[in-house]
Amino acid sequence: MFTTRPTLQGTFGMVSSTHWLASQSAMAVLEDGGTAYDAAVAGAFVLHVVEPHLNGPAGEVPILLAPADGEVRVLCGQGVAPAGATIAHYRELGLDLVPGTGPLAAAVPGAFDAWMLVLRDHGTKPLTDVLRYAIGYAEHGHAPVERVGETVESVRRLFETEWTSSAEVYLPGGRSPRPGELLRNPALAATWKRLLAEVSGAGDRVAQIEAAREVWRSGFIAEALVRQAGRPTMDTSGARHSGTLMAADLAAWSAGYETPVTYDWNGWTVCKAGPWSQGPVLLQQLALLPPELPRYGSADYVHLLIEGCKLAMADREAWYGDAAEVPLDELLSDAYNAERRALIGEAASYELRPVPPAAASLA
Repeated sequence: MFTTRPTLQGTFGMVSSTHWLASQSAMAVLEDGGTAYDAAVAGAFVLHVVEPHLNGPAGEVPILLAPADGEVRVLCGQGVAPAGATIAHYRELGLDLVPGTGPLAAAVPGAFDAWMLVLRDHGTKPLTDVLRYAIGYAEHGHAPVERVGETVESVRRLFETEWTSSAEVYLPGGRSPRPGELLRNPALAATWKRLLAEVSGAGDRVAQIEAAREVWRSGFIAEALVRQAGRPTMDTSGARHSGTLMAADLAAWSAGYETPVTYDWNGWTVCKAGPWSQGPVLLQQLALLPPELPRYGSADYVHLLIEGCKLAMADREAWYGDAAEVPLDELLSDAYNAERRALIGEAASYELRPVPPAAASLA
């Protein structure tokens, strides 16, 4: 099958990511004797620098771990909602929906703690070694991809009027980042340098990682997160609101391991994170496929995949959330998906169709 991309092969190791600087940083860790886990953590923190429009250390991350011994595990880096983010609180503010932007939309940050657990439990490198690449690119700069500038330009007014500290970083001199011109994030570099300085005397590698987790949860980083959350900021409701994130929320939460959700398809066991993510959607799309598929790439093939995706996404909207309340066994059962598959006709559907009447056990 023709492709414009070369087939890549390696005898020592390989890294794939969404940015070449993250990939080369991770490869440098491998070449320095680090494990795949060390490399992944280093690459992830570089991505926080070079793809700030897509992710960051205060975001979330679902991680699938597949070690050589074959035991696949999920690491949940999705923080919970703050304790104060109740339905009653939003209604008291006159809101029917949680705003899509601003501090009211924020969950407890999960990415940093999850990556620390990967490094602590599976890595071999000290924290200094894996953070130095991100610190270097943040401090000395990198050439941003076009999407960074486009995204910053789309929120220019908000940065200039609401998120002024972001404007200092991403609108230097009033200009959005441009390809070929170095973009620096000295504030992030200074944050990681201070973190490393504060944990340097904590003890061995593991002790320093644990100390870093505490700095994030209750130290100067936690204080900054809570302070920023408490600042009234314009959101998509058209009004300024303060967030609900408090110090107790940060102190109480940590990333954790769990068993993956699985589905057996064509001799393969496919693993995904639980319904706190949208991972099971892919599994249900596999369950929706008939035993015989149309010709690969044909219009019928594409139609089948798209319509199945719509049905799985509809169930996501109806059911996903608190894992204790999501009937995954039924949502991924062959009987249920046979009923769902029967809804796929020759024409495209424009309806949101969760849980058909025939699925009485889920109604």
